[in-house]
Amino acid sequence: GPGARHKGGRASRAAPRREGAAPIPWVPDVAAVLAGLGLGAVIALAVISTSVGALRAPGGVATALGQLFGLVGTYLLLVALVLTARIPVLERAVGQDTLVRWHRSVGGWPLVLLVLHAVLVTVGYAQLAKVGFWHQVGVLLRHYPDVLGAVVALGLLLMAGITSYRKVRRAMRYETWWVVHLYTYLALALGFSHQLADGQSFILHPLARELWVALWLAAVVPVVVFRLVLPVVRSLRYGLRVVEVRDEAPGVASIVVRGRHLERLAVSGGQFLQWRFLTRELWWQAHPYSLSALPEPPYLRVTVKAVGDHGDAVHRIRVGTRVAIEGPYGAFTKHARWSDRLLLVAAGVGITPLRALLEDLPRGVDVDVVLRASNPEDVLFRPELEALVARLKGRLHELVGSRHDVRTDARALHQLVPDTGERDVYICGPSGFTDEIVEAVRILGVPDEQIHHEAFVF
Repeated sequence: GPGARHKGGRASRAAPRREGAAPIPWVPDVAAVLAGLGLGAVIALAVISTSVGALRAPGGVATALGQLFGLVGTYLLLVALVLTARIPVLERAVGQDTLVRWHRSVGGWPLVLLVLHAVLVTVGYAQLAKVGFWHQVGVLLRHYPDVLGAVVALGLLLMAGITSYRKVRRAMRYETWWVVHLYTYLALALGFSHQLADGQSFILHPLARELWVALWLAAVVPVVVFRLVLPVVRSLRYGLRVVEVRDEAPGVASIVVRGRHLERLAVSGGQFLQWRFLTRELWWQAHPYSLSALPEPPYLRVTVKAVGDHGDAVHRIRVGTRVAIEGPYGAFTKHARWSDRLLLVAAGVGITPLRALLEDLPRGVDVDVVLRASNPEDVLFRPELEALVARLKGRLHELVGSRHDVRTDARALHQLVPDTGERDVYICGPSGFTDEIVEAVRILGVPDEQIHHEAFVF
């Protein structure tokens, strides 16, 4: 276990380890209904606050459409914010990667609608005043409170949106992307101030103003609680410090940390934490790493591959370094399975969440484990995996060699595990490997709901 090398052997547990909570399956449906009701309420607010006389005035239609697009765009922006708030009950039900995927699907619409809002309101005001578009832009910037702030906010949101496109995101360092997205919080604050100061839906409608503030609070409070307050409280409670950095394979090291009250940390095998190592170069960054073993109070173990600046720096962490954590996160757990017959497939450092998942499986499951590696020394935790598979009376298969010599297609998997099509399949590894295994098991008849894989995404 994680603490086996400390104080001459396995650490004694002061209390039983707390089990990770099972997901509540109907939570996403309730969240979707609430989001739909909120959208309807926002559209109704825009319609009610627009009079027939205002529509008939010069520029009235353009102004009304602009106000509608502004309210709906802001509402969708708040929905996108909630999707990344890491609300535990929602995150456990669908997984953080799914929430981020939904966030990206929603996130483009607010940008389009807010740009249309700015253009249409300017056009409407210009038609009413019988002046040119650019002259009206100058009037708005000089004489309307908080419009300049709104322009800055829109620029910051567009910057975040551009850096979220896949090709742009892949060309950026994670740290750069993270800093850019921090500015979206400033954009939200500037936009909120602009709406209350200039929004026609709120200036003469106190009740609408109060409802809008309540809607903002419903979106912002979860972010503050679950992404700031709760991680700080947990990190202070656990008081984690690095006690060992051990090499596991070329370029792969395990970080063992020790803390207080870790029996209270409810975590399931296969989940990950956001880790923040409090050194001069790393304190401001949090990165997702899976636990490579279930908590063994007072110890936690995470295993990291030296990829990128952060991975290299983590390998140089000194004993005694303080550690802050967020989480646990992820739906890649035993709770996702539909049956008691499992196939676990991993490549490289992807074995880390599957090793913890294997430890968390109840006796009585029928499990096959397939490990893919280029060299024998790249197979991590071999003795631990052998012991865990033996406990479950399962089977461990190693596929070692070059991709040309060792195949992982449907035919190869069927030869190793003939009843693959009747199993739940858990997959973890590089994206190309994961895609290959997903395609192979689909060919072998595994339904999509029984194929489990989770990506660390940003």
